[in-house]
Amino acid sequence: MTDAALATTTSSAPIFCEDGELGYRRSLTDFTNPLTLDESYRLAHLPLVAPEHPGIIARREGKFYEMGRHPVVYSLVLPVEDRALRASPAFLALEAELKAAPFAGKIAWDILPKRQDRLHATVCGSLSLAEAPAITAETREALRRIEPFTVELRGLFSGNVNRGRLYLPVYPEKRAGRNTLQEVQAAFGRTPGDLWLVGLYNLTDDLDAAETAALADIVSRWWNKPLLRLAVSELQVMGASDDLVLDAHVETALLLGA
Repeated sequence: MTDAALATTTSSAPIFCEDGELGYRRSLTDFTNPLTLDESYRLAHLPLVAPEHPGIIARREGKFYEMGRHPVVYSLVLPVEDRALRASPAFLALEAELKAAPFAGKIAWDILPKRQDRLHATVCGSLSLAEAPAITAETREALRRIEPFTVELRGLFSGNVNRGRLYLPVYPEKRAGRNTLQEVQAAFGRTPGDLWLVGLYNLTDDLDAAETAALADIVSRWWNKPLLRLAVSELQVMGASDDLVLDAHVETALLLGA
């Protein structure tokens, strides 16, 4: 994504998909009990951010994780530039609240600079394993028929899967009644999704009741608050051998539009 493809405003006001069309509300963490790190998080994420934690799952039969690492998986992603995010006053205000929260000491702040050049939202996961995927001529042509579009990053999200990771949800532009990210998924033959998340923060331990209530309050107050608009003109095929993409590389960039 070039500098010109990043913007906090657009020349014509886009219409975005809203919660009733997306899965964020349905997939939200249940904050009525203290937040505990779930098994998927303790297998794929916790070994990378707190390798000495007694709750890590180093490996599991039938899974390819070994202390959070695995063979290279290639996925289609929507890249997000850290410097654009940090130029947003709203995002900086949200992060300041997290740094002042009672659970701030349980956020792996040291991971952020290691991931700052590979922030993204996954659009089509697991395109291939070990070897880079072949992008067919039909898929490339379908992408060329999709004009560049805008997405909006909002609030803070904690889900009911990978409980322990905090995200920024992506709200895609809607054109002629169609969700633009679903159009991209269709170009790859994927069924339409309704969750696109920029993984940002990782917890290093369970939260107690007071800490959980504080997180729930931040999620509630920041829900649907715009943080940044991105004009998307390209997507990337990214390969990584861990779910935090600490060693990720961009295999290829795919342009939208003719």
